[in-house]
Amino acid sequence: MPFDVRDFPAAVLAADRHRRQVALWLFGLCFMLLVMVALGGATRLTGSGLSIMEWAPLLGALPPVSEAEWQRLYALYQQIPQYTLLHDGFGIEGFKQIFWLEWTHRLWGRLMGLAFIGPLAWFWARGALTRKLGLRLAGLFVLGGLQGAVGWFMVASGFVPDSTAVSPYRLVVHLTLALMLYAAILWLGLSMLPPPEDAHRAIAPPRRLLGWVAALVGLTIVAGGFVAGNHAGLVYNSFPLMDGALVPAAYADLSPFARNLTENLAAVQFDHRVLATFTATLALAAAVIGLRRGGAGRMRAALLALAAAVAAQYVLGVATLLWVVPVGLATLHQAVAVLVLTAALTALHTARCFARPDAA
Repeated sequence: MPFDVRDFPAAVLAADRHRRQVALWLFGLCFMLLVMVALGGATRLTGSGLSIMEWAPLLGALPPVSEAEWQRLYALYQQIPQYTLLHDGFGIEGFKQIFWLEWTHRLWGRLMGLAFIGPLAWFWARGALTRKLGLRLAGLFVLGGLQGAVGWFMVASGFVPDSTAVSPYRLVVHLTLALMLYAAILWLGLSMLPPPEDAHRAIAPPRRLLGWVAALVGLTIVAGGFVAGNHAGLVYNSFPLMDGALVPAAYADLSPFARNLTENLAAVQFDHRVLATFTATLALAAAVIGLRRGGAGRMRAALLALAAAVAAQYVLGVATLLWVVPVGLATLHQAVAVLVLTAALTALHTARCFARPDAA
């Protein structure tokens, strides 16, 4: 049957509507991932992550409904070092307090899986996805499933003798995979939106500089993962000096030297401080340069959001350190880190929409 040109406007409108619907869905997934990261941070900070000794992807979605089940789970928890070393004798009620946060964290992950696969199948069946996009999204769904397995791999590291927390290395792997998944979904969602109306204008947003900012934001968050995994925020609670010095005397205490970068409390906290300061400075510089070059509309909003998010995150980081990592403030600091990444990627994606390559 020959193509009827009169159908073209309707087809274009339908395709545009599908793209916007897919974008909204992907942004919804990003929000769920943000909540997931915050829940993970709160779980770690409260020591709740080791309270569930079983990995049951399906049956684990059901909470304990009888006293016998609570006692069974409590008995399992009493077998690990964290109970003996930190919570000995805190009773079934104390166990329930840490259990519910970890259970909620895992349940949210399961809900995310449903929120991903259900709409994905629906959009694919309606022809709203190209084959290439559909395969990319299917790959991200598999990556999300892998994240659950990595999460259990991380939790299992806390069951070894004399351990009261998970391995910092496995924690960072879990965090990095979550960031990769978030960034990929956000980028696809942004790609579903129409380009800025002023993208034809001869302005040159600092695209290359924004690329460096986005990369450094990710690296700074990963460095923060080592701070969190080693509980390095509980020491050197002064700013800008550490133990009265710009560079702490204990920076290179471990041998070989490479161990300091991931295991030395002084080194991991110092590195995170330096990366955060450099990243914030570069982000603010990119925002100023972009605005001075005439950034307007969506580009201007993206640059202002980046500057605001970076400034807020830096203040939160210093406050979290000075107040010795209170749970609420530290959880907010972890969540805002994802917002900074969101702002950096959004600014970078928006800059790529402009025709003129940038020279920054």
